[in-house]
Amino acid sequence: MHEGWKMFTEWKGRMKLRVAFLTLGCKVNFYETEKMKRQFEEAGHTVVAFGESADAYIINTCTVTNIADRKSRKMLHRARRQNPEAVVVAAGCYADSAKKKGEADESIDLFVSNEEKNAIVEKVAAALSGRGAVWQGGLSDFERECRMTEEAMPQKHTRAYLKVQDGCNQYCSYCIIPYVRGPLKSRGIEDAAVEAAGMAQQGIHEIVLTGIHLSSYGVDFSGGKHFVELGGRPLLSLLKEISGIRGIERIRLGSLEPRIITEEFVKELAGIPKLCPQFHLSLQSGCDGTLRRMNRHYTTGDYLKRLGILRGYFENPAITTDVIVGFPQETAEDFEATCAFVKKAAFARIHVFKYSRRHGTMADAMEGQVAEEEKARRSDVLLGTAAKLEEEYKRIFAGKREKVLFEEIVRIQGKEYLTGYNERYVRIGVPVKEGDIRRCNTIGSVQVSGCLAEGLMLGDFSSCP
Repeated sequence: MHEGWKMFTEWKGRMKLRVAFLTLGCKVNFYETEKMKRQFEEAGHTVVAFGESADAYIINTCTVTNIADRKSRKMLHRARRQNPEAVVVAAGCYADSAKKKGEADESIDLFVSNEEKNAIVEKVAAALSGRGAVWQGGLSDFERECRMTEEAMPQKHTRAYLKVQDGCNQYCSYCIIPYVRGPLKSRGIEDAAVEAAGMAQQGIHEIVLTGIHLSSYGVDFSGGKHFVELGGRPLLSLLKEISGIRGIERIRLGSLEPRIITEEFVKELAGIPKLCPQFHLSLQSGCDGTLRRMNRHYTTGDYLKRLGILRGYFENPAITTDVIVGFPQETAEDFEATCAFVKKAAFARIHVFKYSRRHGTMADAMEGQVAEEEKARRSDVLLGTAAKLEEEYKRIFAGKREKVLFEEIVRIQGKEYLTGYNERYVRIGVPVKEGDIRRCNTIGSVQVSGCLAEGLMLGDFSSCP
């Protein structure tokens, strides 16, 4: 037996750890964190909240912006302060980037790249064994009782991410992700469907398909064809397979590249009843000159045409997007063009990002970098526009009957509401009545009457037949 593996198996048999996780960044990271948690639990360890004392702290990091880098480091330093004796692990994209640049940080004991996440238990084991650390015994009586209580409780989560693709080869001029996530890689349809079926057995009713560049799903199976040539056919095949799984009642798509939206593709999407009419279509700028400098391969005219296709096949689809403000050489006129465009597009929600320079990207070397103060001003202006558009979209549902997947009971202004999301990801709350706790993780029909505080629409069961 290999000596390292022998050491690990001996360690695994006697050491029971408390492991805390924190996830930063994209939906792919959240999916991968859940997988790492399961690895530790299956090895007999206990996953605890990040704020608790733990033997190992694992931060699944993000490096998409400088702010993301700073937040990753901040959380790693916080973990070190919480327990100076713990192993602090930087996993994910920031870890990949830091390793490649040879960065060091005394708060970090272990860097785990994206490709190494499947071996996270062994790597933490090796780090702890190297210190001579040994934890005796299994779970305490209190921990065992807590686990039994948790297992007896109903499922908390109604929605789960299913990662089906990794990597990106688009090389937008501002983005570091293709350099840290690596080449395109797709999961086989059968493999993804098996995991989706397992989720259904665990009580999950809604699945969100996600990937680093979801529109490229299947490119690596196609003999080198570009995702535009494939026309989304591999993704459609996957969707149809998952839609046939009993127990899965809703399917959502993660972020899509605008160029995948064609008449043929959307017509097929509309024929999948379980697909939610919510589409996140990345824009990044409403100015054609800025789009060219970003190396985005479409124009604002192309984008509007694709919005028209979606709205032609789906009633009031929720179309959300990302916009970067303050990109190099973006003038005041360019920014005004973006503001005008998002109003014309009538987005349901806009995620606004201030441009962040990333060393190693083309945009980092561009002349005409915008001052941070101006980026902040433009961000505030666009966030104000985004808030108005979101409220306008929500008002569409007042007076309508909507199907809501209920998730939790929350207290708002002294009253309790059963809350969840409709198919278009609008959050709706219904005043709680006796026995409504049983409605959690079920889909119910409600009559929407108007707006409630904290971003919710107000609904009512009694008005529904």
